[in-house]
Amino acid sequence: MRIPTIVSKYGKGSIKVNENNIIVTIPFNRINEVGDKANVCSLNSSQIKVLAEIGNNPDITKPQLVIKCELGKMSIDQIIKVLKDKSYIKRIGSNKAGYWKILDDES
Repeated sequence: MRIPTIVSKYGKGSIKVNENNIIVTIPFNRINEVGDKANVCSLNSSQIKVLAEIGNNPDITKPQLVIKCELGKMSIDQIIKVLKDKSYIKRIGSNKAGYWKILDDES
């Protein structure tokens, strides 16, 4: 993995560059991190579930979210709209070839 890819997926805090080495810290349990952030900001359980799935797999598609989250297509569309409106996620690239980015406080 390239450093810009790691930073885009895990944030600036995931990379520490020293004189002789580069330290990469990747969170072990991304679901809990996303869930904790979402609970504080009053998202419902379906929204948290979708956000967690996107956090675990930025390349996930809407049809895959329907299956993983056991929700309907319209529900997924509405949840994604809410998550975008509340600046939790952003689509990078096209619908077909792009990926989801979880936005942190710095984004």
